[in-house]
Amino acid sequence: MELLSGADMIARFLQDEGVEYIYGYPGGAALHIYDALFRQDKVKHILVRHEQAATHAADGYARASGKPGTVLVTSGPGATNAVTGIATAYMDSIPMVVLCGQVMSHLIGDDAFQETDIIGVTRPIVKHSFSIRHPSEIPEVLKKAYYLAATGRPGPVVVDIPKDMTAPTERYEYVYPKKVRMRSYNPVARGHTGQIKKAVELMLKARRPVFYTGGGVVTGRACEGLTDLVKRLGFPITTTLMGIGAYPQSDAQSLGWLGMHGSYESNMAMHHADLIIAIGARFDDRVTNNTSKFCPTAKIIHVDIDPSSVSKTVRADVPIVGPAASVIDEMISLVQGKEIANPEALAEWWKTIDGWRETRRGKLYEPSRPGEPIKPQEVIEALCRVTRGEAYVTTDVGQHQMFAAQYYKFDKPNRFITSGGLGTMGFGFPAAMGIKQHFPDEQVICVTGEGSFQMMMQELSTCKQFGGGVKIVNLNNASLGMVRQWQDLNYKSRHAHSYMESLPDFQKLIESYGFTALRVETLEELEPALERTFADKHELIFLDVLVDPHEHVYPMQVPLGSMRDMLLSKTERT
Repeated sequence: MELLSGADMIARFLQDEGVEYIYGYPGGAALHIYDALFRQDKVKHILVRHEQAATHAADGYARASGKPGTVLVTSGPGATNAVTGIATAYMDSIPMVVLCGQVMSHLIGDDAFQETDIIGVTRPIVKHSFSIRHPSEIPEVLKKAYYLAATGRPGPVVVDIPKDMTAPTERYEYVYPKKVRMRSYNPVARGHTGQIKKAVELMLKARRPVFYTGGGVVTGRACEGLTDLVKRLGFPITTTLMGIGAYPQSDAQSLGWLGMHGSYESNMAMHHADLIIAIGARFDDRVTNNTSKFCPTAKIIHVDIDPSSVSKTVRADVPIVGPAASVIDEMISLVQGKEIANPEALAEWWKTIDGWRETRRGKLYEPSRPGEPIKPQEVIEALCRVTRGEAYVTTDVGQHQMFAAQYYKFDKPNRFITSGGLGTMGFGFPAAMGIKQHFPDEQVICVTGEGSFQMMMQELSTCKQFGGGVKIVNLNNASLGMVRQWQDLNYKSRHAHSYMESLPDFQKLIESYGFTALRVETLEELEPALERTFADKHELIFLDVLVDPHEHVYPMQVPLGSMRDMLLSKTERT
């Protein structure tokens, strides 16, 4: 029998659970835990410079590795600083465990120094939360936390730990729990066979089918099965922003991604489809636009592991609750050896889709001319060429995010890492740090804008201390580009506080941390600068690219319209 303090139990549990990294920032209520971590060497603690960065780094690690990220913060402001990152993970269904120090038990409720009811604060944005009431329950609670975070529909779990629960003077028996028993939590292990059969019958009879797949396919590790199923049927497929890479974008059956800034052909195909096979997608408003006008001629098959998501926004004709991987595998077994009922109709459907593709070929944007500012699209295309489309790419939120999603082509899952549901500026850089720590020999790129980067730029100090040769590509238009675009379209170009009039000298800023910064002002300078940037995978380089400040992201759905209602440029619309 091994006796450990509560703090030592936490450190030992993290080792036994196989946790590689814990991202955090110390403070009074968490100091016993920090002391325990200091006295071991298996779990590496990464000292961030802001607690929000800890959650984003753990989030990026989780998205790229498929394992839950781990965060440790102190009570009060330490915990509340983590709220934005917790909400980011919750909206995108990312597994994360956040350990929060808390004031001592007898002080809870007394407005003690650095006390916050973090359980109450985060209740709407966590999958579950726990509060430790006795040190002996720490191993079981932590096991439940990691199990809950990673199974079913993944999400963040908060564990509130009063300081007296980790006191070094009190020791209790420690046993690593190998199994979890939770009577109230039983995630579905497979879909209903009868519903899956109904779905396959509709799929084989469809004349204008479209697969619509989301982040649930990626987190559910169902991408290989999805590719097999789509290939067998010969149907077109489109993904959400979170589902990018679930199906190879270079494949002819891929229509790209759909929604507000999705491709013309994907939005048109969705609108005119007679059957939509939605897997691991939640019919987000950035996809559907006006739900009353959404895909008026289509029957809908909706597969999701979360029963509350099925028919929540758009009614499903065939609802299937179950993990994407097992449902897809069962669909594959049912379509084996069978032929679609209307091959001529499907061939005609592909002719229509190819016509939409051809309509926009070469018209996506106007390339820059000599002497003109670089177009941001050109930067992303060059980035994709130089890295051969194989890098891990994180983004912040705004125009640069959309350009990265549109012009960097992803053939693998878990490579495009972005804040989809919450739209969190400041996400990209710390997320890239978390990825780089897990994949030190891979190219990891943060595509950002000067507005987003300044929210988390202090994490350059973290990279200085712990390493992390991420490449930061700043599409610098001296403004909050997406805000400015909306002001151009809806506010007669009244740019209320969307221009950044006092930017730092990024080159001096980056160099002050001991890193290299390159500045690009012309298209001729771009390719050599990119070659220099990616010459060494382990060197952090900041590439400051001055881009056209007047460029907009297109296509763009017309608000309150259907999926086919799009602005195609500043002068064209469907």
